[in-house]
Amino acid sequence: MTVKELSQLYWLNREIEQDQERLAELEHKASSPSSPNLTGMPSAKGGYGNSKIERYVAEILDLKAIIAAKQQQCIHERNRLERWICDVPDSLLRMIFTLRFINGLTWLQVALHIGGGNTEDSVKKACYRYLDKINAEDGKNGV
Repeated sequence: MTVKELSQLYWLNREIEQDQERLAELEHKASSPSSPNLTGMPSAKGGYGNSKIERYVAEILDLKAIIAAKQQQCIHERNRLERWICDVPDSLLRMIFTLRFINGLTWLQVALHIGGGNTEDSVKKACYRYLDKINAEDGKNGV
């Protein structure tokens, strides 16, 4: 397992947050009244599906489907990480991995949560040392 693999849940959650922000913007635009056409001239947009509201609604529906798919992917990713963390033999390391990669805490927050004189640097080094160790063992085993 690499840091990049462990970080996928974090980045997936950030993507969902961005998509939800975009969704809120679209919903606001769709519900805001637009300026009326005061020229008296007919609009060239007159066909079906060309109004701003219709375009916003279509985009909102697409974005909601994308968010739902990413949320489902988050569930699978979290389950994968939890299974991997359960196999870590040391309870302190399991706690570090859970706080950092499942809960998305910063290294400082992990150290403060664990307490016991642990520092930001010490929990980070413990994590990376363990990953280096298991990845070196996997390399020796041809995995």
